[in-house]
Amino acid sequence: MMDFDKLLATTIEAAKTAGKMIAESRPQHVTRKEGGESLASQVLTEVDEKSQRMILEILKPTIEEFDLALLAEESEDDHSRFEKEYFWCIDPIDGTLPFIDGIPGYSVSIALVARDGTPHIGVVYDPVEHNCWHAVRGGGIFKNSKPWKLRDHGTPLQLITDRSFKNNPRFFQTLEKLELDEHSQVRMTGGAAMNAVWVLENAPACYFKFPKLGKGGGSIWDFAATACLFAEAGAVATDFAGNPLDLNRADSTFMNHRGILFATDAQLAEQIKNRLR
Repeated sequence: MMDFDKLLATTIEAAKTAGKMIAESRPQHVTRKEGGESLASQVLTEVDEKSQRMILEILKPTIEEFDLALLAEESEDDHSRFEKEYFWCIDPIDGTLPFIDGIPGYSVSIALVARDGTPHIGVVYDPVEHNCWHAVRGGGIFKNSKPWKLRDHGTPLQLITDRSFKNNPRFFQTLEKLELDEHSQVRMTGGAAMNAVWVLENAPACYFKFPKLGKGGGSIWDFAATACLFAEAGAVATDFAGNPLDLNRADSTFMNHRGILFATDAQLAEQIKNRLR
């Protein structure tokens, strides 16, 4: 039987331990790895690898005790996630590009995901502001160990998005359809996990990626932890058609096939889908 309280405590410990190391580090060597079509999915630093080693060292006893599988960005997918009841889903530095550039927007993101793709634990640690968001399925969302509630600020809609979206052929058309001012209502600096967290912190807000044919669209580890946070906040984390995120995709770890949509409420999510069809 899963001890989710124990697993959560271990997850938070792992995220904070790695996050504090990241906060004290600067990348010395940037290399390229095989990834999706975007630069963000191809860059790797020695700090990414060190962070993953630290996380795995802390999580390893839980893998053995609870017979868990593992999916981590800087390790080869061994497909054990299709066999075990649950798997750890780890992004040791989500937002490597902002980390390299020395700007906010990077984080440690760890989730515990069931074989059916349901996230049961989500932890995101921000090494810049030293904030930690966590959630366990059915237990609400917390920020720095205190219960947290989504609050609509009554401000104009904010679009939080990847910086690569500026080069998308649909960028200006999207702004026009959503009636957004590029200079005051669009934020393009963070990785996927912090982008999603910023959506929660800046309601009404959204973050999405259109479905596409090529490899990319982020990977399972980019969205698993924040999908748990959003579920517990009563917000929306779905694919672009409104279906649950495919967080244990059988044929790939990429999420390009169905896109992603994070929004602070269901009505806003429907408005976005209708306007962008």
